[in-house]
Amino acid sequence: MKVIKLDAIDSTNEFLKGLSNKQELENFTVVTAETQTKGKGQMGAVWASEASKNLIMSILVKDFLSDICQIFNLNIAVSLAVIEVLESNNIPDLSIKWPNDIMSYNKKIGGILIENTIKSDGTILSIVGLGLNVNQTDFENLPKASSLAVICGKEFDKEALLFTIGSAIEKNIGLWKQHPTILWTKYIDNLYKKGLPMPFSDQNKSNFMGIIQGVSAIGKLQVLREDDSISEFDIKEIQMLY
Repeated sequence: MKVIKLDAIDSTNEFLKGLSNKQELENFTVVTAETQTKGKGQMGAVWASEASKNLIMSILVKDFLSDICQIFNLNIAVSLAVIEVLESNNIPDLSIKWPNDIMSYNKKIGGILIENTIKSDGTILSIVGLGLNVNQTDFENLPKASSLAVICGKEFDKEALLFTIGSAIEKNIGLWKQHPTILWTKYIDNLYKKGLPMPFSDQNKSNFMGIIQGVSAIGKLQVLREDDSISEFDIKEIQMLY
């Protein structure tokens, strides 16, 4: 696993994407930075991170997706890799808030942003960005955020986490080709608030109660509604109120 370390950058995803456009990079090349000025989250959100405190990384994934309809498979492989590494570090009460926020208890400790590019030959190149709150302890004005240090009361080795997460992603991608059903099942089992009545808001700002049942083959959230119907939602179409 080749690792490129930077002090400061606007976005590790953008840097790795630009680098991959200029030269042939080996699969699972990683870019990491101590700070980024324009970190990206889902749906254009900003990922803010205190300098030198957290793990900011992007990893190149080639030769995994063969069809644009399979994009969610990569979400599953990556988010489970992060969960597995955090479990090995004794981080308690872990779950995945659909589609790929990493939670401990009811606090968000990490977020994943995957950007895919279809090349001229039809192959799909993916840039997987991960922001993991590691040693930051001040989350003023971020009541739903936390970190490994806050939750466990000690500091963690960011570099060790980088290498173990990178290796776990590579392992899960290899495992996917042989046992995709195992990873799908594990992802569903790890969904935050699965099976519990929860309030939601849809894209029309209409609130309703529902119970998460699972995720469709293309990554839509399946929610059981009060009339016993099951609705499927894309990421822009639903928000959990918690």
